[in-house]
Amino acid sequence: MSSVTASLLRQTRRGFTALSGRRTVDLSRLDRVPARLTWPLQRDGVDPVARLSQVREQEPVHRLTSFFGLKVWMVTDPAVARAVLADQTDFSNDIRPFVGARGSTTTGDVGGLGFTDPPEHTRLRRLLTPQFTMRRLERLRPRVADIVERRLDEMEGRGPVVDLVEQFAFPIPFQVICELLGLPDDDRDTFRQLGSARFDVSRGGYGTFGAVSQSRSFLMEATRRQRSDPGDGLIGDIIRAEGDAISDFDLAGLADGVFTGGLETSASMLALGTAVLLEHPEDFRALATRPERVDPTVEELLRYLSVVQIAFPRFARRDLVLGDRRVSKGDVVICHLAGANRAGADGDRYDPGRSPGAHLAFGHGFHRCVGAELARMELRTAFPALAARFPDLELESRLDAIALRQLSIVFGVEAMQVRLAPPSRPA
Repeated sequence: MSSVTASLLRQTRRGFTALSGRRTVDLSRLDRVPARLTWPLQRDGVDPVARLSQVREQEPVHRLTSFFGLKVWMVTDPAVARAVLADQTDFSNDIRPFVGARGSTTTGDVGGLGFTDPPEHTRLRRLLTPQFTMRRLERLRPRVADIVERRLDEMEGRGPVVDLVEQFAFPIPFQVICELLGLPDDDRDTFRQLGSARFDVSRGGYGTFGAVSQSRSFLMEATRRQRSDPGDGLIGDIIRAEGDAISDFDLAGLADGVFTGGLETSASMLALGTAVLLEHPEDFRALATRPERVDPTVEELLRYLSVVQIAFPRFARRDLVLGDRRVSKGDVVICHLAGANRAGADGDRYDPGRSPGAHLAFGHGFHRCVGAELARMELRTAFPALAARFPDLELESRLDAIALRQLSIVFGVEAMQVRLAPPSRPA
């Protein structure tokens, strides 16, 4: 056994025994994650790997792995997943005790809605929810449409072959979120790198929490600048309403959650959603001429792709029975959203004409994505506009040949070349 491996094992042993209440853990120091924990993040093209559906059929609540007394459970049954995600009594989202100094409630790097419990979560969500009412979002609709059209103009000028991620999928949500938060949009490259890095588990907690730290530090400085001169976006609105009652740490955490939560997910949906649509060209072109097809198509793409593959981990507060399995206090429960959304006899088939049904693409319960309606607005605006401008849009390579991200909590693609029109026709 190498000294590096031995050191990792000692570190893992010290850390994970803490979840049963015996010691302090620091997940941010782990530089790798074992394959037996990461295989559920793998994909076969855009589909979850076959092993996931096999596990769902045989063990809807599956013991994924164990670390020195800590059991990690994976839930793929949709009903059980909903129950776990909505349960504030038996489960905790608070990961901060397990990330060492980075989990500090005042000076650390980890915070925001996803990793906190009531009453702190309730307090923070109360500040954010008014910014995402339909009335507030309607004020953004013309700006979203304008951003989309400008990106299409840029693509047309750069054609006939462009990178859809660089020219369309990433800049649209980036500019929309900058507009929402009231931030300048001149740090695109920084957030593109940090956004993908924080969801990539190939470097373990070290890489993930390192990216979280950098992102939060950047936004901490941005919020401090608005203390004396609040802008006209979400950050400025909260400062005017709360003043010194909200700390820079909490405000940066909220901004960070909005930025990274809405950026990578929407960018992945725009890129991969387009890729799926181009494999069904009639459905793609119909979006431009049949408005009634837009909403069901977007919902089916959200369900089918489930780019947020797993929900925030839940920590059992007590011994309990989940499905037919006994879960112990301190165990980790991970709800596999992509696996749950693909449940059913034809769950692996893309069908925008299927009867509408609820899905878990945005999570469920009190931790459900607060920006879900903004994401829907972006998708419902962007896909029809893309189809109207470039009805003959084509992938330059087959969908199964595109280099998709590996081992990322948010499934995505770094680049995707498309041809705006057939070679014999102008774009």
